[in-house]
Amino acid sequence: MKATEILLIIINFAGSLAVFLFAMKMMSEGLQKAAGSKMRAVLGKMTGTRLSGILTGTAVTAAIQSSSATTVMVVSFVNAGLLTLGGAVAVIMGANIGTTATAWIITLLGLGEGSGYFSLPLLIAAVSLVFMFGKKDKMKSIGQTVIGLSLLLVGMSLLQASMPNLEQYPSLLHGIASLSGYGFWSVLLFVVIGAGLTCIVQASAAMMAITLVMCYNGWIGLDMAIALVMGQNIGTTITANLAAMVAGTAGKRAARAHLVFNVVGVLLTLVCFRPIVSLIQHIFPTDLPMAITLFHTIFNVGNTIILAWFIPQIIWLVERMVSEPKDEKDTDEFRLTYISRGPVSTAELNLESAKKEIMLFSKQVLRMYALLPEFRMVRNTKDMDDLVARIEKYERLTDRMDMELTKFLTAVGGGDISGHGSERISSMLRICDNLESIGDSILQIALTRKNKYSDAIHFGDSQNANLAEMSALVENALLVMDANLVDYNHADLAAAEAAEQSVNAFRDRLRAEHLKALSQGLYGYEVGNAYSSLYAQYEKLADFVINVSEAAAGENHHNKEVNS
Repeated sequence: MKATEILLIIINFAGSLAVFLFAMKMMSEGLQKAAGSKMRAVLGKMTGTRLSGILTGTAVTAAIQSSSATTVMVVSFVNAGLLTLGGAVAVIMGANIGTTATAWIITLLGLGEGSGYFSLPLLIAAVSLVFMFGKKDKMKSIGQTVIGLSLLLVGMSLLQASMPNLEQYPSLLHGIASLSGYGFWSVLLFVVIGAGLTCIVQASAAMMAITLVMCYNGWIGLDMAIALVMGQNIGTTITANLAAMVAGTAGKRAARAHLVFNVVGVLLTLVCFRPIVSLIQHIFPTDLPMAITLFHTIFNVGNTIILAWFIPQIIWLVERMVSEPKDEKDTDEFRLTYISRGPVSTAELNLESAKKEIMLFSKQVLRMYALLPEFRMVRNTKDMDDLVARIEKYERLTDRMDMELTKFLTAVGGGDISGHGSERISSMLRICDNLESIGDSILQIALTRKNKYSDAIHFGDSQNANLAEMSALVENALLVMDANLVDYNHADLAAAEAAEQSVNAFRDRLRAEHLKALSQGLYGYEVGNAYSSLYAQYEKLADFVINVSEAAAGENHHNKEVNS
């Protein structure tokens, strides 16, 4: 075979694979835009038992056509404490079953001389959906899914065409035959090859497609194809383990459990490899692609049925593989809880994680605000400095949270996302910005309190009582804001506006009383300046609070003008 022929084969194959991968990505993202947030909600709720966890993992993966997306979600859920490690292992087992749906689609629709026949009708149907229901996000997403499926069939047709006829290249045929001629060692070799190539491509569906085409074109026999499939199941765990590199101990353990499950499944299958191959050959003696797809299903379902009884033992093993560091529970160290700080995975599924992260951001702000009443009990300089230092530390954390979430949401928004998802990202970015501004305002109140203490300025009883009441009104507004971040669709904007109006009305009353007191000489300029500065800062903080609720509710309100 000439070098130019080899180069041409490689280019054609790479181009065909690129079309296939693009189609898989488009189909998966279309499915996730249509049902992604619901899939994540289902994943968080239906994992009470082993069976429900397995069924959940199967359903979610089959629905979104991406076992990698499911396992990355599982890692983030375990890392956040929403899933137990046992529940995560069950979901991962189900995800392995769900991924077999892709193989059946490829085998039934994408192989043979008629593999491209369905692509044009599907494309016409998808375009019709987009034109007829172009303004509806869900229909757009379904149309994208169908277009992805159409392109997937085109990609399969191109892959078949790019595979050279081995009869024309006897040297290539001899080389492949030599790799298959070492008995059980060849099986192990092809397991390693399958794992390695899947790690590189990071798409087990693509490797499954290549394996099916190789069998269809007569490149490899059933036994070596089955070995490749087993290796692919090991290689596909790389995505979750990459995502877990920046996760906590629980997330790392979930990713390792995925690896352990697949490795143990491969080892169990290798023990009875020849009987399994004989059984599959007996069922499909001539149709190798169907035989491989059947094995893929039996392999994942069978391993799940067997290993589901050994989930406690898997947990025991991964707990020893990943030990818990002593500082794991260090709450002072900033760490994204619901979002893995690795490569951003499929866009639509990340919005629920970002929402939960924003809820933690809000709780952080509430804890920071709860420190302000302690200023009234400070009795010495050291206590004052310690209290201000604690608030400054919280403020730095809010800055980091805002920065990390903004970076993450911007990356998600740069992906393929629905119109509704894009609007929600804009709302979330506005929420993060205002939560960070609330943290800044709390710090400013703290510094004003510190300056008042340093300058030996003392308020009267009525002034202290007024500031305490103002603080309580703002706290109520913060609590309403925090509740509105739980469910954006049912955010109580009326309650948020009522809370803000109460703060504004009380500020107006304090301002009038303050001007009257100054004109009557009831207190000096220094006291009056510190007093008016504090109640004005509380009111300014409340403006940021209402902005958060408005953004959560999705109302087209403008940010309030905040006096500097």
